[in-house]
Amino acid sequence: MQRLYDFLRRHPTGVDSFWAVFLFGIGMLQVADDSFSSVTARMLAVPAVVAMSLVVALRRKWTQAMFWLAVGTGVYKLITHTEVNNADLAMLIILYTVAASAEVSRRLSRTALAIGFLASPLYALRFQVDKGDFRDDILFMLFAIVPFVLAWVLGDSLRTRRAYYAQLVERNQRLENQREAQAKVAVAAERARIARELHDVVAHNVSVMVVQADGAAYVMDAAPEQAKEALQTISGTGRQALAEMRRLLGVLRTGEPQESEDYVPQPDVEQIEVLVEQVRAAGLAVEFEVEGTPRPLPSGVELTAYRIVQEALTNTRKHGGPDAKAGVRLVYFDDGLGLLVEDDGRGAAHELYEDGGADGAGHGLIGMRERIGMVGGTLDAGPRPGGGFRISALLPLKKR
Repeated sequence: MQRLYDFLRRHPTGVDSFWAVFLFGIGMLQVADDSFSSVTARMLAVPAVVAMSLVVALRRKWTQAMFWLAVGTGVYKLITHTEVNNADLAMLIILYTVAASAEVSRRLSRTALAIGFLASPLYALRFQVDKGDFRDDILFMLFAIVPFVLAWVLGDSLRTRRAYYAQLVERNQRLENQREAQAKVAVAAERARIARELHDVVAHNVSVMVVQADGAAYVMDAAPEQAKEALQTISGTGRQALAEMRRLLGVLRTGEPQESEDYVPQPDVEQIEVLVEQVRAAGLAVEFEVEGTPRPLPSGVELTAYRIVQEALTNTRKHGGPDAKAGVRLVYFDDGLGLLVEDDGRGAAHELYEDGGADGAGHGLIGMRERIGMVGGTLDAGPRPGGGFRISALLPLKKR
């Protein structure tokens, strides 16, 4: 049965052709057996049988044309006074097809229903059907209308179900496309976040290691103890960088930080002072000041504040020159956290600040703006009056 059903679905025209041949056969048998009709009447009935068979055979391919062919055939039968034939079942079939087809306008579908209503009264008037009295004639006509109405209702119901199913399919496809788009956006955002984290980790720690390595090489012979301290700083900085990178890679692989002996928690505001001490040990003079009463902040705000200070001091160390000094100020407001990082170096004057960008708009500053935008804050970065560079940021406690 399933194979037969699949075959019928794959070959609808073949199925219609089969039923067309069947209607033609029973229609011609009726014409041949109608001994009460004249030869002329039987000859006139043959074109109507052929036309109705053709209507059934081609009803799916040319629905509108076959509908009007059926209507024309009905008019032909009324004009030629051709009796009702078995092949006239094609009228019900084409009425159902018109009502069910999504390619046919609603206007034509309703027109088909109206013509179906008129078919029975026209037949009764043309052939002068008399069932005994007027009431019986009315009941006969109403009963004859029922098959046409049922055929149209069944077709229209199928059309409605098909349209509803098509809407469900379209809606599911749209939702699937939206989910895919949202997934792509989420992946892009996660990649950007990881890229910012890696940039901050690598740029800061490698910068410290390079400065310490240069210093150790310079004093290796004259001050071995100082060189030894520099190498220890390099070792500790390298381990810290590896631990932070493991944390980031753990999040990238599984979505959760990986627990290990070298696990480093996510940086926060309290670690800014440790960062400043590390930068001082690397040879950059930094003044650190806190205003207001320190208090716990949202993790996103704390990480953003730490990364901004880290990036700013890294750029000062890279581009500010050997005699540069920097200052870091944290200000706790009632509704947010203020950051001010400035230096008196030569980075801005020599247009080398931030990875060689001529206007200071390199990846570091872009990363700062992206981070601050994620927490709803504001950033102001640019040269200081009199030389140096200044970064000022305001991080609200609640995202705008």
